[in-house]
Amino acid sequence: MAPAKAVSRPPGQRLDDEEIVAASVREPEAFGELFRRHAPRLHAYVKRRLGPGLADDVVAEAFATAFRQRERFDGRAAFGAWLWGITSKVIARHHRQESRMYRAFARTGVDPAVDGVAELASERASAAALGPRLAKALAGLSAQDRDVVLLLAWGELSYAEIAAALDLPLGTVKAKIHRARAKLRKALPEETNDG
Repeated sequence: MAPAKAVSRPPGQRLDDEEIVAASVREPEAFGELFRRHAPRLHAYVKRRLGPGLADDVVAEAFATAFRQRERFDGRAAFGAWLWGITSKVIARHHRQESRMYRAFARTGVDPAVDGVAELASERASAAALGPRLAKALAGLSAQDRDVVLLLAWGELSYAEIAAALDLPLGTVKAKIHRARAKLRKALPEETNDG
């Protein structure tokens, strides 16, 4: 979807997310560009968190919420961080589904979030070896600790982006990630060095 004329720029100049949000207040169709830019990465993250069955719905709900609240976006944080925060809140409403998925993975060793084709063989071998224990360990974390560590690992957000997304102080994010990593290390087997 091409942005509307009022939000277009000369060739070679790209509007930043914040400019598109502002323009979408007058021209709602401009918001589609934000979906194009951010939905694939969000979808991949949500799919890992909740499985493929909920990923489309959660991403759609997050974007619908962002669209409805776009006039409240104040630019204190980047649009992407604001959107990740909304997505985290939507995921939190599916906490029971996420916990059930991790417990099932821990019991069976079958990851319900992976559809098989996109995974590389080496990643699958590592996941198969650690998957059930990792799933059990993730299920044992508090919802907020799980959020911060998965935003870092699967969402590939920086500590500062996580702090902005979850509206937490940077020090709190660092502490939560440290605590979650310690719990995960304790739950996972020690790695051996055979060579």
